[in-house]
Amino acid sequence: MPTPLPTPSDDGWPDAPGDTALTIHVPEADPLVRTPARAHVTVLYPFLPLPRVTGNTDRTLRDVIAATPAFTLTFREVHRWPGVLYLAPSPADPLRALTKALRHHWPEAVPYRGVFGAEGLDPHLTLASGAGTDETPATDFTPHLPLRAPVTEVRLIVSDGAGTPWRDLRAYPLGTA
Repeated sequence: MPTPLPTPSDDGWPDAPGDTALTIHVPEADPLVRTPARAHVTVLYPFLPLPRVTGNTDRTLRDVIAATPAFTLTFREVHRWPGVLYLAPSPADPLRALTKALRHHWPEAVPYRGVFGAEGLDPHLTLASGAGTDETPATDFTPHLPLRAPVTEVRLIVSDGAGTPWRDLRAYPLGTA
């Protein structure tokens, strides 16, 4: 059973110019997503402000991410939080381990700015959110499940803070099994 979604306060939102995040793009789910963002699973949001992503940061990111072997995620069921429809990835443990390894190096990068507690949210792929989502039937998505997605890289993305889609900065390959 997924963790219930706490109601966020306004403390952690909206995105600021130069906010970065580490995500896994899931192109297999892009046709299902009904948000401005492409299909992704967040590894760590926010990460560091863009000016802090230096050469040393880049090298450490590359090493930490490469220490995780590539894996495959499967999305079998649609789940709900109030105002959010999402897919839970299986297995979730490689995602949690990767987030933990990154936080070991950057403890100041608190998932979701602490709005959902110190550990953030369970790994998920958002299908829809906002007004009307609670009325969206899960059956709109279930004919397309299960989805299998090979995970071979983590992307560093950045926000301009203006509400436009985030853009890719770099991709960091996962290691080999």
